[in-house]
Amino acid sequence: MSQNTEGVAQLELLKVRGITKQFGLNVVLKGIDLTVRSGEVLALIGGNGAGKSTLMKIIMGIYQPDAGEVYIGEERITSFRPAVSLQKGIYMVPQEPMLFPNMTVEENILIGFKEKHSELRSRLLKIMKDIGWNLDLSRKALSLTIAEQQIVELLRGLMRDARLLILDEPTSSLTFDEVESLFEVVDGLKKKGIGIIYITHRLGEVFEIGTHVAIMRDGLITLHGPIKDFTREMLVKGLLPKNVEEIEKEETAFEEVDYAHLEPVLELEDFSGYGFKDVSLKVYPGEILGVAGLVGAGRTELATTIFGREKPLGGKVLLNGKDVTGISTKQAIDAGINYVPEDRHLNGLFGIASVASNTTSSYLHNSSLGRFFLKDQKEFEITQKYIDDFRTKVTGQDQEAGSLSGGNQQKIVIGRCLATHPKVVILDEPTRGIDAAARGDVYSIILKLKQQGVAIVLISSDMEEIIQLSDRAVVMYQGYKKGELAKQEICQTSLMNRSFNIEVTQAEEA
Repeated sequence: MSQNTEGVAQLELLKVRGITKQFGLNVVLKGIDLTVRSGEVLALIGGNGAGKSTLMKIIMGIYQPDAGEVYIGEERITSFRPAVSLQKGIYMVPQEPMLFPNMTVEENILIGFKEKHSELRSRLLKIMKDIGWNLDLSRKALSLTIAEQQIVELLRGLMRDARLLILDEPTSSLTFDEVESLFEVVDGLKKKGIGIIYITHRLGEVFEIGTHVAIMRDGLITLHGPIKDFTREMLVKGLLPKNVEEIEKEETAFEEVDYAHLEPVLELEDFSGYGFKDVSLKVYPGEILGVAGLVGAGRTELATTIFGREKPLGGKVLLNGKDVTGISTKQAIDAGINYVPEDRHLNGLFGIASVASNTTSSYLHNSSLGRFFLKDQKEFEITQKYIDDFRTKVTGQDQEAGSLSGGNQQKIVIGRCLATHPKVVILDEPTRGIDAAARGDVYSIILKLKQQGVAIVLISSDMEEIIQLSDRAVVMYQGYKKGELAKQEICQTSLMNRSFNIEVTQAEEA
């Protein structure tokens, strides 16, 4: 037991020691030590892929750690199941609240309890009164704002006697007033002795709401301690790799491209949609434009709206000078725009269909190749070309795509995209979840497209990938474009600063 700065005794609610977790060859957590005490708000920050979500899933009992120990209170946890974590007083409020829209607030909070309704309602009203919340319990969930939905999720946790709450990016969809209201709620919970793990990408929130901070990078805690011991600059430095300064001081050979005499293939003019606003950029033939940013920055929403999956809300999309704003996905493919999605399993691959069917599915509307069904010979030729070009490991064209390795699945998805001979290719996290060898193959494919004069938009959370491949880069933050970088300006520091909306001078970045 320890004491806070006001001399109030604090209990250890959660302690993790030496936690490791590996998925295949990918080591996600490399020995995590973390402690959360009563009345603490631990702000947990880190870039995409740092391991935050995996660590939270272990704490919540969704994943079993490969090694290490988890203590809730003084009890060591040996059975990793969500029911155990809930029973022990840990509750996670997801980034996207999961409520039943046609049920009332009260029904959403009390669902799953077996006690008498009158007793449950009395306890709920007492919790709301103690914390000072005023929410109409008879309202349907579909009428609630995102902030109100998060309060309902918090009440779910408190009704289950949660002593430790995990808030995952709670302000990502909130207005300024809603953020202020949420901070008041968090402050009230802190005063009640409830511990909170507050996951955020917004450094300003760390200092406003946190009592302690922990930085995760590459599966490790790189900094951890009371918030009073840190500055914003120290946190940004903690997010960067240890050797980043030495790497960025090295002279890097690059080929300067003069775009002045070229016309852009793709141009956005003050383009707005759901999740992004007023984005302007140009992509030239044979150019790789990197798009960096954190989860929730609006990068994927930008891509899917260009591709016709979402409705634009303003601005223009020009393809070779022609206005193609708001065209359908089929029209986008016909015009010369194609997209390799971030989640190949959900949006990119027909798992039970053959390699051949997956590779040629974008051709089905082309009457010259056979309407609804491709001519067998043509399908064979197209599929074999991309199997050979990409060195895809398959037993045959009739092999189910879902049985391939992740890297080979990604090659199939990219092959289907390129089979339509696009002028612009949007690659959304093209190397996520694939091994090093397959990553090298994908890089070779991207560079070959560049040599062929295809305009490439490369969306990636891997900053090294952006640095290695991009001719220019833009960074998005909360739906807005935050700066454009020439080849010689692209480095981990400049990308990180803009991803977290840190205002620095070029001299400070150099």
